[in-house]
Amino acid sequence: MNSFGDFLSQLKLSITSIPNIRIVDIIDILIVAYLIYKIITWIKDTRAWALFKGLFVIFSVAIIAYVFKLNTVWWILSNTISVGIIAVFVVFQPEFRRALEQLGRGNLFSSFMVFDDQKEKDENISQSSMEAIIKAVDHMAKCKTGALIVIERDIKLGEYERTGIKIDAVITSQLLINIFEHNTPLHDGAVIIKNNRIASATCYLPLTDSLEISKDLGTRHRAALGLSEVSDAVIIVVSEETGFISIVQSGNLTRNVNGDFIRKILMNKQNKKIEKKKLVLWKGRHKHE
Repeated sequence: MNSFGDFLSQLKLSITSIPNIRIVDIIDILIVAYLIYKIITWIKDTRAWALFKGLFVIFSVAIIAYVFKLNTVWWILSNTISVGIIAVFVVFQPEFRRALEQLGRGNLFSSFMVFDDQKEKDENISQSSMEAIIKAVDHMAKCKTGALIVIERDIKLGEYERTGIKIDAVITSQLLINIFEHNTPLHDGAVIIKNNRIASATCYLPLTDSLEISKDLGTRHRAALGLSEVSDAVIIVVSEETGFISIVQSGNLTRNVNGDFIRKILMNKQNKKIEKKKLVLWKGRHKHE
């Protein structure tokens, strides 16, 4: 009987010792859970997932070594953990950079502030330029002329633009076709379009690290995917082997599209205007001022 009484006393003590949970605590838990979920989702879609599983195995071995007193294994793991933390940041550097870039592309602050030439961002390509691009792409697809056209949007592509040859010309279908013509000095690489002009040609783009890309796709498609993973640019690819047109944005590749589909995508991007007045924190001089 005394044992049962002690049990009830312990149970009552456990119940009364439960801390009071406030609404703020619930919100705090939900925010942390959401962040953990987003981090796991982000890691699972990258090559970091395999490395993450490797780290999980190492930590599991460390726990087993600590519980079963495997002194040698525990000594090795405990003395290398400080170096391992630095190694994680080194190994995951591309993934961390990509995550920060995706965070920077978010609309968290864009609803109430703008830092520079917002007008250029809203009107980065005109209707006539759009039609010139579509006409050139259709012609190159019929002739099976390989092409890689990058249309800059909010995120600046200056570091990739500097790898090519500066053009700074009006967008015309004839010029685009001539740039990608076989055996011409400018045909190899990408053309970058910004501020409604052809900025540069023969630009080098980063290749994607994705292992899920089809083996049928070549370097142009891998470069288009690689740039779309680190920017919000719209990239048009014409395959030299098949003549198929592909459009790439935000790490997604759509194959075998036509001019109408490209027009629809570009128009949708173009029609995203600012819905409410924004506070201009800083404004520099425009290029032609």
